[in-house]
Amino acid sequence: MSSNASTAAPTATSRTPASAKLTAREKKWIVYDVGNSAFVLLSTAVTPIYAKSLMPADGNIVSAWGYAQTIASLVIALLMPLLGSIADVQGMKIKFFLGFFGTGAVMCAAMALPLAWLPFLVVYILATIGLNGSLTFYDSMLIDTTSNERMDKVSSHGYGWGYVGSTVPFIACIALIFGGPALFGWSTAACTRASFVITAVWWVAFTVPLITSYRQVHYRATRDHLDAAVRGTFTELGGTFRKIVKDKPLWMFMIAFFFYIDAVNTVISMSTSYGTQLGIDSTQLVIALLVTQFVAFPCAILYGRMAGRYGCKPMIVAAVVAYMCIVFFAAFFLRSAVEFWILAILVGMFQGGIQALSRSYYGKIIPKDHANEYYGFYDIFGKTASILGTFLVATTTSLTGNASIGVLSIAVLLVVALVFLALQKDPTKAA
Repeated sequence: MSSNASTAAPTATSRTPASAKLTAREKKWIVYDVGNSAFVLLSTAVTPIYAKSLMPADGNIVSAWGYAQTIASLVIALLMPLLGSIADVQGMKIKFFLGFFGTGAVMCAAMALPLAWLPFLVVYILATIGLNGSLTFYDSMLIDTTSNERMDKVSSHGYGWGYVGSTVPFIACIALIFGGPALFGWSTAACTRASFVITAVWWVAFTVPLITSYRQVHYRATRDHLDAAVRGTFTELGGTFRKIVKDKPLWMFMIAFFFYIDAVNTVISMSTSYGTQLGIDSTQLVIALLVTQFVAFPCAILYGRMAGRYGCKPMIVAAVVAYMCIVFFAAFFLRSAVEFWILAILVGMFQGGIQALSRSYYGKIIPKDHANEYYGFYDIFGKTASILGTFLVATTTSLTGNASIGVLSIAVLLVVALVFLALQKDPTKAA
């Protein structure tokens, strides 16, 4: 099978100094984060509540929602290495991206249909698969959009603008849900369904710049060799896995990433339910969630700048240590709305930074001509990690009867991550 790397001339972006302003191409890549983050935020704060309203009185939304997230994560984890390998063929990455993005946006709008709770959950799962699938290809587009020296900055701006940009349609949707019945005479359910359409339109609008400007620079085979590339995909996957195993700094980072991103995702997904368990008012929880988004915007960008000065890996380590402190604070001190607001601010300070730098750091240490294939494995670690932490918290809480001890169990994941980060030799320092 052909494994020719791209021989394209360096792009203008690759010659742009790390300290220079964002280029037009970089900005058009960044705005996709603004589009898709609107769906992520709505799914976190509104969609579970709407799904609960569709269920029978004796239905359990926690378990149903957990199963939905698990199914979506497993489908992506299984598909991405295979599809990612094929997408490394010249011209295929944008096609796969469009397929998953289109599925996600259409299913997001379809959530507005008057469905029963089970069909609604199925449509939501398809929308989530579309979102997460598009993100795998979007992440790998970073290497075609900018240079190694600018990846931290560009990735951080993506997360930063995604956080703050997603609040615009979210606030509009919340205003519609609470004010729509009085202003338009619609039911709350109808206003909620309209919010899915608003979010889908926002998602599409902020994807157009990326679609119209993206050009795949790095690839491992030309379109002329597509048939051979597809036939050899499974062989390539096995070869990539063996290369990862032989690359000690890479697999050590991937294991560390698995554990710390699991802790980060668990803190995000469990914070609202934990606050509810403590009796904190739901309005306070929603406002605190918005605070997290606004704090994350400047902090993510600042984190990217600090990575340029102190190095990407040291800033990742600093964020992991910070999350350790956040977990201890949540377990021992979080008892009222005031403490929950403090938690929201602390999470916002480090959430975007660690996500952005993980994406850019990984892009620096993998072969560029196999980026999608490698990001497929990255996605396995990221998506399956979303399952372990919530299971650990739920199990520990059930066994001890204490939610605080359940939250404290997240620290175990962070300790393991710190061990692997400490033992890993940073490949970017040797370059």
